[in-house]
Amino acid sequence: MVTALTDETDYRQILREAGLRVTPQRASIITILSEADDHPNVEDLYEKTRALDDTVSVATVYRTMSVLENAGLVRKLVLDDAPARYEMMPQTDHDHLVDLDSGDLVEIPGTEIAELMSRVASELGYEIVSHHTVIRARKI
Repeated sequence: MVTALTDETDYRQILREAGLRVTPQRASIITILSEADDHPNVEDLYEKTRALDDTVSVATVYRTMSVLENAGLVRKLVLDDAPARYEMMPQTDHDHLVDLDSGDLVEIPGTEIAELMSRVASELGYEIVSHHTVIRARKI
């Protein structure tokens, strides 16, 4: 189970609870990611982490993101031909809208999409365990 994030979250403790070794690089990366509001890619995370710790390599960031994803702490967002982007694993499922012109990734609040998908899945004899919808759109 993923610990709920708060303003006083101890990211080192989150790593320990996930059974991961706590390293300065992992702690820095998870702190930066948890404070991000823009769904950064690995290069973005690398630049921000490097500003705090000049010993961090881009390979370390890639490995760390894979470890955090496998531990269920982060969600990897794969969007067509663009580099993967990341967010801390949300406490509840939510969806995203990608602006095709700017590349902006916008979180879609609310539960209407989830409710519709649940109803459709139920009508087909399924129960949704989790979901993630990416809507690609252009501003009008």
